[in-house]
Amino acid sequence: MTGRAVADDRGAVLVVDDDEMIVGLVAQGLLAAGYRVTTASSGAEALERLAEAVPDVVVSDVNMPDMDGFTLVQRLREDSRLRSLPLLFLTSRAEAADVVSGMRLGADDYITKPFDLPVLVARVDAKRLRPPLPADRLQTDRRTGLASSATFMDELDRERERALRSGRSGHLALLGLNESGSIRARFGERGVDEVLRQVADVLGAVVTPLETAGRTPDGGFGLLLPETSSDDVRDLLQGLSERLAGRRLDVEGSKVSVTPLVGYVPLDAVQSAKQAVEQAGAALEHAQMHLDLRPIAYRPEMLAEAAAPRQPRPLLERLRTPFQVALTFVIGIVLPYFVYLLADRAGFDITPFAYLVVVFSLLVTGIAIWVEGLLALNPAQPPPAPEEQDGGPAYPPASAVIAAYLPNEAATVLETVEAFLRVNYPGDLQVVLAYNSPVPLPVERVLGELAQRETRFTLLKVEGSTSKAQNVNAALQIVTGEFTGVFDADHLPAADSFVRAYRWMADGYDVVQGHPVVRNGDVSWVARTVAVEFEMIYAVSHPGRAKLHQFGIFGGSNGYWRTQLLRETRFRGSMLTEDIDSALRVVEAGYRIGSDPYLISRELAPTTLQALWNQRMRWAQGWFQVSLGHLFGALRNPGLTPRQRFGFFFLLGWREVYPWLSVQMFPLIAFYAHRAGGPQHLDWFVPVFVLTTIFTLSVGPWQTLFAYRQADPEIRSRTAWFWLYLVVASVFYTEYKNVIARVAQVKQAMREKAWKVTPRAAGTGGAPEGGLTAQAVGPAANDPEHPADEPLVPPPLPHHTTSPSRTS
Repeated sequence: MTGRAVADDRGAVLVVDDDEMIVGLVAQGLLAAGYRVTTASSGAEALERLAEAVPDVVVSDVNMPDMDGFTLVQRLREDSRLRSLPLLFLTSRAEAADVVSGMRLGADDYITKPFDLPVLVARVDAKRLRPPLPADRLQTDRRTGLASSATFMDELDRERERALRSGRSGHLALLGLNESGSIRARFGERGVDEVLRQVADVLGAVVTPLETAGRTPDGGFGLLLPETSSDDVRDLLQGLSERLAGRRLDVEGSKVSVTPLVGYVPLDAVQSAKQAVEQAGAALEHAQMHLDLRPIAYRPEMLAEAAAPRQPRPLLERLRTPFQVALTFVIGIVLPYFVYLLADRAGFDITPFAYLVVVFSLLVTGIAIWVEGLLALNPAQPPPAPEEQDGGPAYPPASAVIAAYLPNEAATVLETVEAFLRVNYPGDLQVVLAYNSPVPLPVERVLGELAQRETRFTLLKVEGSTSKAQNVNAALQIVTGEFTGVFDADHLPAADSFVRAYRWMADGYDVVQGHPVVRNGDVSWVARTVAVEFEMIYAVSHPGRAKLHQFGIFGGSNGYWRTQLLRETRFRGSMLTEDIDSALRVVEAGYRIGSDPYLISRELAPTTLQALWNQRMRWAQGWFQVSLGHLFGALRNPGLTPRQRFGFFFLLGWREVYPWLSVQMFPLIAFYAHRAGGPQHLDWFVPVFVLTTIFTLSVGPWQTLFAYRQADPEIRSRTAWFWLYLVVASVFYTEYKNVIARVAQVKQAMREKAWKVTPRAAGTGGAPEGGLTAQAVGPAANDPEHPADEPLVPPPLPHHTTSPSRTS
């Protein structure tokens, strides 16, 4: 279990105990205090976690299987890298002799059970802030085993003085990773710790006894190279860079490739250690512009360029989205309130009709969710696998197209390709990586070498591409399979995925949508929320709706097409959700799209609210584009059945209207309260109001229960995630998505719909989530399926009125 990263991040704690209840209680308290939490059930497992990443504090039981706590603390104190790591015992062994033994072995505190959780958190705080040796005086960095930042800066200053006295210059090199921001966004701080440890291992292997590798005050890596010529430094750093680029790092069980960034500066011309770090940092920033593995030497003009003021975003641009959010509030709440008020003063009471519309919308949406959930309990299954025919294979050639924008996906795309090459498909399987990149990247060389070794793998660079649609369309020129799977660059398919997909194709389906499962839910509460939401979408809504409306939807990735149909349909780059547009064109043309919740791939979810906003705004605006383009044509399409036409109305019409209807309770309540002389005069117990409220309040829990029952086993095992979703969705998340849906329509009306490819930000600044990120200008998005999964309460009726007609 790994706790979420929070804005006020106090650090990381490893909790070691074989009692799951104690682990859960301690983790809950530490998470609430702002810590990241990792757990282990024994001393042996704790050592495995510590080999991956070093926390700030360890809280450990004593009595445990495999290795007890006393042995664990002995092992820590024998390890130079972990010797100063604070450890607190939390145990039921309360005898004085036990306390004495624990403290003599090297524990920093000893707490007996039962315990007071706030006191435990306070003691963890104390050890984090005041470890056995204060953090700013540690000679060794606890996370990496290299020289601490204080030690490194002291040694840098001494080496600078030696260089000035002797005239034999040394050099300072700074090392960064271009993917550090995306690694933090995907795997959290623990993933960053794992990367730091492995980079430190590489640095430790290349430095000589006369050289120093350590941490810099900003959290980066520094390498101090005394009395070394510029040519030797350049060759050494070039080799280090290539060594890191060629190494696959293990992060949370995934293989990650990185692009090293190196800047360096001679020490005979700097006035202080701080100035040396500034100059080498400026050179490192220039290395970020090229991403070509070449170490960059400092030049004076670099700092001048860095000091040049950046042009700020115009004030109107920065205020555009807040203005649009406020505008939806005015349109959805303030304007209806004044309409009711003005109509009432003119002698027309339109609120009974408005009230009925709100009640009807809540009931219809709630019933639809219930029906979809019930239909999803017994999803359609493909026929059995085809038999061998005349001694030959029954499976036709198949292709996988992976669309990628490499600056965003360089860290994980190699893992994705290798996962596809491991797919167990009896026929010929072609794997095509169709990508674009504005600059050459080291991972391209690695991918090229893989393509030379693997005849099934084709690397296709789509020059000038700015969208996923262009990449997929370009790949169709070289696709050889009879059916083709389309994937984003973070999807890892199940081993039997293509076999199962073909079973649908053999049954007459033209497209089948699989079930993407989130694989990074441990990183943050946002990722956990999305993980449960995806189970609602792909394990419940998609299969249930396919049965209800007699057509499915291709959701953009982990979907399989008959290749000829995909060639005839293509993706339209002008659409923000080109996948939904293509799927609806296919349905309107009379083809069949199925939905299979057991056709699994695993993907990465956004881990922050900002990343989620950016992703969902594009989805929501794309859905609105699709609704404008397809709704009326589908309703008039004679080739569609009545149920299909109703499905188009509900999917494209109702989903766009409902976010506005969902907030109409607020102006109605405000109007009734104003007219009745205050909310205390409203009758909150009108039968229709009470019954509607009970029903709508039941929708959220039941929808969560449907998702839990149908969820992928790996997600279903995380019961706490579903409880979290139930609380978060009820209080915040559903309305968050409805706000996005309303803002997306305003953006479309304001013609704010240009595509913008957004590469990962350089350095540690992070970057937007997603694979190929062709995004709408401006922030972000709605649920890709149901806009209305929240139990909104209809307004109460007043019991003090000024005329009988107003009591309806």
